[in-house]
Amino acid sequence: MEDIIRFETVNQYNAFNQQETLHPLVTVIDLSTASPRNKTSQYMGCYGIFLKDVVCGDLRYGKEYYDYQEGTLVFMSPGQVFTVENDGELYQPKGHALVFHPDLLLGTSLNGKMQEFSFFGYQVNEALHLSQRERQIVMDCFGKIKYELEHAIDKHSRKLIVANLELFLDYCIRFYDRQFLTRDTIHRGILAKFEALLSSYFSSEKPQTIGLPSVSYCAEELNLSAKYFGDLIKKETGQTAQEYIQMKVIEAAKERIFSSDKTVNEIAFELGFKYPQHFSRLFKQRIGQTPNEYRILSNLN
Repeated sequence: MEDIIRFETVNQYNAFNQQETLHPLVTVIDLSTASPRNKTSQYMGCYGIFLKDVVCGDLRYGKEYYDYQEGTLVFMSPGQVFTVENDGELYQPKGHALVFHPDLLLGTSLNGKMQEFSFFGYQVNEALHLSQRERQIVMDCFGKIKYELEHAIDKHSRKLIVANLELFLDYCIRFYDRQFLTRDTIHRGILAKFEALLSSYFSSEKPQTIGLPSVSYCAEELNLSAKYFGDLIKKETGQTAQEYIQMKVIEAAKERIFSSDKTVNEIAFELGFKYPQHFSRLFKQRIGQTPNEYRILSNLN
C-alpha cells in the first residue's frame, strides 16, 4: 500500500514545503520555492486552496483526475486525500497554496458561513478555471493574507486575515457562478443525462431493490461530486437536486395513478417508498390532492 503523507497542522505542511511557519493556523506558499518532489499521496487535515501555474503532474482524488490545468483553483476540505502523479521523475511544483486550519475560524462569522462554500466538497473534473483578471484578484487576496502573516502579530492580525479569507471565498462564489454560465452547454448535457438517468431508474426494478434515488446516487452515476452536482442543478433549474428528483417521482406517480388499477400502496412501493404514507404526504404537498383524490378527478375528466 502506498504511503500517505499526513498534514494535520499548518506547521507540518510548511515543513514539507521548506517554509517558515509565520502563523500556526494559516499559511500562503509560493510552491516554486519548495524542493522538487516525487509522486505523493497527501492527507489534508486542513482546508487547502491550490492555484496551479504550470503543468507539473496530474492531481488525482480517489480514482478520478481533477480538471486541473494551468490557471485553475482546486479546493480541499479537511479529511480529503489526493495524489499528485507524474512520470516518476522529480518535478518542481509551481503555483500557490493557501492552507488554513479549521481552528482559525472559531468564534468568527466566517465559521458559520463555511457551508455556503460548497466548492470545498467538489471532487473531480470540477476545478475553478480562472481568467487573467480573476487570477489577479486571487493573487491580490493571497498577497493581503501573506502581508498580514509577515506583519508582526497584533490584536488586528486574526481579524484581518479572516476578513481577507472571507473576501477571497466570496470572490470564488462569483467566479464559479461565471463558470456555470460559460460552461452552460456542458452542464445542459449533464442535465439531459440526469433526466435520462431518472427515467431509466423509474422504468427499472431499482426503486423496489434500492429505494428512491438519492442525490449522491445520481451524482455518482454522473461522475460528479454530490455538492457540485447539487449546485449545478440548482443553477440550471432553480430547484435543488432533491426537489428535482421529487418532481420526477411525482410525474411517474401521476402516470401510474392515471393509467393503472394498482392501489396507492402498490404504486408507492413500486416507486421506492418504504412507507405509503410518505408517498401520499409528498404527493399532496406537490399536487394539492391525495393520490386517491387525483385518481378520482382524473377519471372524471
